[in-house]
Amino acid sequence: MVDTDRITGAARELGGKVQGAVGDLTGSKRDSLEGRAREAAGQAEGVYGQAKDTIRGAAEHVADTARDLGGKLRDAVDDRLGSDDVETRVRRAQGAVEDHYVRAERGVRRAADEAYDYAEDAYERGGHYLRRGTREVSHQVAEYPLASLLIAGLAGFGLGLLISASRD
Repeated sequence: MVDTDRITGAARELGGKVQGAVGDLTGSKRDSLEGRAREAAGQAEGVYGQAKDTIRGAAEHVADTARDLGGKLRDAVDDRLGSDDVETRVRRAQGAVEDHYVRAERGVRRAADEAYDYAEDAYERGGHYLRRGTREVSHQVAEYPLASLLIAGLAGFGLGLLISASRD
């Protein structure tokens, strides 16, 4: 079963790619940067979902193996002794294995949740810095429009020289 975080992560990543491409085509740096940030967040969410799937599969495998071993042990002891006391011990051992499985699963889920929270915080901080940077650039352009126009023209001229030099 595929984890929902993998599905939503893939959707967010695709949406980010589309938004970034649209931003690149229209020249909107804001859309381009927001799209790249959403794409990165989608990738992080997808990796988180993959980790959960992998851990869930490994935990299920451990539990199945423990159950199989418990059953084999019980059968082997029953064949040798046929004692009810041994069956009780085997059941206790099987219960202990299941308790360890539950604890391990809780620990893995806690670690995965912390990783997801960390990625989400990083995404939010990135968005905050992007908005703050956009405001600062907008403020500088509004305050010094002639200098901004001159810098943009020089940057465009430099890019034009680079592009024409690479065609030759």
